[in-house]
Amino acid sequence: MAQSDSKTTKDHNTIKNWTEERDGKPAVVESATNSSEGGGLLRINFPGYAEDNLKNISWEEFFRIFDENDLQFLYQEKTKDGGESKFFKFVSDN
Repeated sequence: MAQSDSKTTKDHNTIKNWTEERDGKPAVVESATNSSEGGGLLRINFPGYAEDNLKNISWEEFFRIFDENDLQFLYQEKTKDGGESKFFKFVSDN
């Protein structure tokens, strides 16, 4: 498998390490329609990537939402040209 290929994981340490290596922070999208208990849509907040309504959260809260929603983390280590990739998305484990 080439390093530019995407991988999926549910491993909390892998997700945290990948994110922190890229200066990312766990976050959710804040919205008036989100309940305070359910949490918002998970995101990773990278410096320089302006996305409206992001609220940084703790890793504990991030992984609670991640696990409650049976998600997997789809990510890429390197771009096709060998640079560090910030490509990721959350996919359903169902």
